[in-house]
Amino acid sequence: MPRHSPNLHIGCGSTILPDHVNLDIVAGPGVDVAFDLDRCRDTPLPFPDDHFDTMRMAHVLEHLNEPLAVMQELYRVARPGCRLFIEVPHGGHDDAWVDPTHRRAYFPKSFEYFSQPKYYGFDYGYQGDWSLVSCDLFVNATLFSRHKVERLRELIEFNRNIAKVMRANLVAVKPGRPRERRLMDRVVPSIHPL
Repeated sequence: MPRHSPNLHIGCGSTILPDHVNLDIVAGPGVDVAFDLDRCRDTPLPFPDDHFDTMRMAHVLEHLNEPLAVMQELYRVARPGCRLFIEVPHGGHDDAWVDPTHRRAYFPKSFEYFSQPKYYGFDYGYQGDWSLVSCDLFVNATLFSRHKVERLRELIEFNRNIAKVMRANLVAVKPGRPRERRLMDRVVPSIHPL
C-alpha cells in the first residue's frame, strides 16, 4: 500500500492533494494508486477495512458504470464516521450529459441510494450505508442575486440549466442502519452562488 494517510482523494487526475492517498485510473506524477473504479464489483480497492477518515471525489461518480459497487467498496475502507465529499454536475444541467464519458446524471435524492434505509421495499444487493449530511446546489451568481432561495428552488425543480454543480457531504454509518423508511435522511439542499 502507498504512504499511509487517513485521507483518500478519488479520481485525482493531475490535482494531487498533500496528506492524501491520491487514487486515479491512470498512473502519473503524484498518483499513489492506479485503480479502475469500475472493477470494484470484482476487485477490492487495495486498502484494508476501516482505513480512511475522509474521502474526496470531484467529477468522478458520473463517469462510473457501477456506482453502487464503488460506493459499497468505499464504505468498506471507510472508518465509522468517515466523511465522503462528492461533487458532480447537477442532473438538470447540460453539463451532466454533454461529456460522452458521463454514464448517468445525479440529483439530490440520488444520494439516498447509497444508504441502507432507502432499500426498505426493494433490494439491489447493496450493503453500504452512507448518510447524507448536506447537499449544496450551485447556481450562476447573477441568477442567485436576482431571486430568493424559494424561487430558485422552484426554478431548479422545473427548469434545466439552473443548478450547475452539486456537492454532497456523506458520513459512513457503521454498523449499517436497518432498511426502514423512517430512518431515511431528510436533507433540504442549500443553494449557493457559483
